[in-house]
Amino acid sequence: MTQTRIDFRQTKFLISAPDIAHLDQHLPGDVGVEIAFAGRSNAGKSSALNALTEQKNLARTSKTPGRTQLINVFALDEHRRLVDLPGYGFAQVPLAMKQKWQHALGEYLQKRACLSGVVVLMDIRHPLKDLDMQMIEWAVASEIPVLALLTKADKLAQSAKMKTVNEVRKELAEFGDWVRVEPFSSLKGTGKPKVLAILDEWCHPEWLEQAEEPDGQA
Repeated sequence: MTQTRIDFRQTKFLISAPDIAHLDQHLPGDVGVEIAFAGRSNAGKSSALNALTEQKNLARTSKTPGRTQLINVFALDEHRRLVDLPGYGFAQVPLAMKQKWQHALGEYLQKRACLSGVVVLMDIRHPLKDLDMQMIEWAVASEIPVLALLTKADKLAQSAKMKTVNEVRKELAEFGDWVRVEPFSSLKGTGKPKVLAILDEWCHPEWLEQAEEPDGQA
């Protein structure tokens, strides 16, 4: 495990909810820090969360993409949470269900003030689809940092992997420091230390660091 201030192995499931209204009923308000994980339904979000937290069953994985239909919240500690958002862009679900997921996803991203960063997961073999770009563009426009995580990196040879990573970095260079691009493999652990370091950075915004000082003093 890489050295971070947060021990991600202590992550615990907190709640599942169909929308923000249900979240607000069970969480202590729109406070603290949340890091959202978003991506197409076959991007490997659940596998990535399990690998990063070193827990096999924290997030449920399925051989059938599109099973994540709820907003799933995991607690890092009393102030910090990871949020697994409904997968988007999977065609083989009823239109009404797809629209419901899209609404929940958009509502969360637009209205959640405590959102500190967004991890946009993409299969390294099929990066930067239209919905991925929309997610990245929205986050940057809202001044929310993005980690473009190229998953399933073990599926490519080293040369092909780095070629794709460099191409994606070039494509997203217009966003400057708002977007970082890293390869990742849940199976092999590729990129795990870098990803954990970024998540740890997002978990410690200056205002929260000050609030956690004794007597609230920096």
